[in-house]
Amino acid sequence: MEANWAPLRLSLQVTVSATLLVLLTGVPLGWLLARKRFPGREALGAIAVLPLVLPPTVLGYYLLVLLGAQSPLGQWLASIGFPLVFTWRGAVIAAAIASFPLMVESARAGFEGVDPRLEGVARTLGRSEFAIFWCVTLPLAWRNIVAGTALTFARALGDFGVTLMVAGNIPGRTQTMALYIYDLVQANRQDEANRMVLIITALTVILLVVARRLTRRAI
Repeated sequence: MEANWAPLRLSLQVTVSATLLVLLTGVPLGWLLARKRFPGREALGAIAVLPLVLPPTVLGYYLLVLLGAQSPLGQWLASIGFPLVFTWRGAVIAAAIASFPLMVESARAGFEGVDPRLEGVARTLGRSEFAIFWCVTLPLAWRNIVAGTALTFARALGDFGVTLMVAGNIPGRTQTMALYIYDLVQANRQDEANRMVLIITALTVILLVVARRLTRRAI
């Protein structure tokens, strides 16, 4: 039987989009938690890592309550023609939320490892905070951020529970690799399941090796 590569293509589309979304939001939050002191900082840090410890069904339920057709946000998104639930965009949000803590914690560790005195020297030279971040802090923390990106990609690629709750398992529309493998096993199509499992395992191992090497060099 000819292999169905649509779930792999959709998984890569969802994973790349989710990783970019997490990169754009997780890095600033990691910097905020590492460099600023403010009331509620520890609570914000705890909320940021909550998706890592919550059961996927619970996390998916929260997202359904927030984005579903009965919620104000869900109704507004539907009114502008941009619904999220049971769409590939919903799968992106699900994968992004599930992998968000990995980026935040990696970025936070990287920024905490940057000597504040180097940033202080840049301030004495009249550089703005934005310039200091881009020219001093980010270049010194880049290994952790790249490692966090690899971990985020790997986590988003393999998400199952949250994606199933938010996007469903619709072949050709929201069926990612993880969901497709589940269907193959349920249908007792072991050969195809083995092939897909090997592909997703190989991709994940490569990403984890990259992340591990970068993290070791950053220490």
